[in-house]
Amino acid sequence: MNRYPMFNPQLLISFVAVCEALSFTRAADRVSLSQSTVSLQVKRLEDLLGQALLERSSHQVELTEEGERLLSYARRIIALNEEAHDALTGAWRDGVLRLGMPEDFAVPTVELLAAFSREQPHLRLDVTSGLSADLRTAYEREELDLILVKQRRGQPPRAARREPLLWLDSRAHPAIERAPVSLAMFPLGGLYRDELCGALDALGIRWRVGYCSGSLAALAAASAAGLGVTLLPAGCRLPGHRPLGAAEGLAEITDFELALYYRDDAPAATTALAERLATFCRLEA
Repeated sequence: MNRYPMFNPQLLISFVAVCEALSFTRAADRVSLSQSTVSLQVKRLEDLLGQALLERSSHQVELTEEGERLLSYARRIIALNEEAHDALTGAWRDGVLRLGMPEDFAVPTVELLAAFSREQPHLRLDVTSGLSADLRTAYEREELDLILVKQRRGQPPRAARREPLLWLDSRAHPAIERAPVSLAMFPLGGLYRDELCGALDALGIRWRVGYCSGSLAALAAASAAGLGVTLLPAGCRLPGHRPLGAAEGLAEITDFELALYYRDDAPAATTALAERLATFCRLEA
């Protein structure tokens, strides 16, 4: 027997509306209820929890610490309720396709995904962007169905292509000329980090981490601004960058690729999207 009181989703909907509008009057308009009803519903939530969720005055509404904590849960409960309804009433009768891809491919593939979604109106796309190592881990845990990742060559994917890399520095404020050399890189475990540090170590060049970020776009911008030498895919080169290479003793890095993975028993929709992504990214099986 459940020993916890159950949250009424309608009470949570009214509570979230008040939090977002910071006004009972505006919240009432959002949920098509009277102001007194919304106020009563929030009061019922407070009575249920034995905590004040909002601080009310004649001019404004503010969340208490407990209200801030509940807000995140309330949004998740409402979203899960909507998802369950859609799943059982046929809105997503073909299920969910969970796709993972690097940050720099999320925006360029939007039109492709939109066209695919129009052809699969009852299939929901859940897209996750992040570091390739994290996406690969999620795929191995079966938390993702299809992934596009960057990796060192050697792990056999469904399809792949070589990913050219460039040593990049700032044209206006070169970090390579400093002592120690400042580096801009991904966090521990991120791609290209070992190659970046190892190359400078081999040359006997002292270095320090000047900028660290999990965002590829941020790393590119930081390097162009002078925060550090970096090693990134060639497509990340910005007008403010100065490419480095043999003149600085830095060898070309050729052992990385863009790779596509999905499982042998993947549904037809997954393989269909995989084929489109492979064509878009010019991958070869």
